[in-house]
Amino acid sequence: MRAHNKITRRSVLQTLVVGAGVMMSSSCSSTGRPCMNKLIKSDFYDHGKFNKQKALEAYYNMMRGFNYPVYPILKTDQFWTSDFAQNDFLNVGMAGIFWINNTAEGYFGHEIYLLPGQMIVEHGHNNCTEGKAKMESWLVRHGMIYTFGEGEPTRDLPVKLPESQLKANGITVKNCKVQKEGEIGTLNRATAKHFMMAGPNGAIVTEYGSPHYGPALEFTNKTVVF
Repeated sequence: MRAHNKITRRSVLQTLVVGAGVMMSSSCSSTGRPCMNKLIKSDFYDHGKFNKQKALEAYYNMMRGFNYPVYPILKTDQFWTSDFAQNDFLNVGMAGIFWINNTAEGYFGHEIYLLPGQMIVEHGHNNCTEGKAKMESWLVRHGMIYTFGEGEPTRDLPVKLPESQLKANGITVKNCKVQKEGEIGTLNRATAKHFMMAGPNGAIVTEYGSPHYGPALEFTNKTVVF
């Protein structure tokens, strides 16, 4: 068996929504959906510093609400979270785990976790010396998402975009599509700028793609740190 290339949060770090205010605690018996408890920004920041452990606990609560198994690996440092250095975690942030990044055979698997209304910052994947720009597809496992990409801007957007990203000129694509549980979306081209936002119940999304190369990842908002 050929060894797989392993992505860690550290390697990604080195290379490289709005109005959510909620977290999920337990399933509502009548709907099977997570119940909502109100959160505020200070729940995730200690004297202005992002508290990653508190953020991870919010995602664990969301998982339990969706009856999604909290695997042991999700309690290790392979499960990571970020506010992208935007100081706006309730609107801009995510958690994730890279299941596999096999550059030799050319495949990649990633799980994305978003609290209600959270936006992954806009970004794109470029060609680089290691390989071609990553092509992606996303399968919504739980909840729903709004996917944004290239194309004619959507009139009357169904969701409000985070002010922190609008003020930083961090959003350039506004073609919006709604993607529900069990639905698959795909980039229209490998190097296209794109981002996603979770719906009102949050979202758990499986990403399938060609290999990820850290140097190829480019954020629109140049203040982002991942």
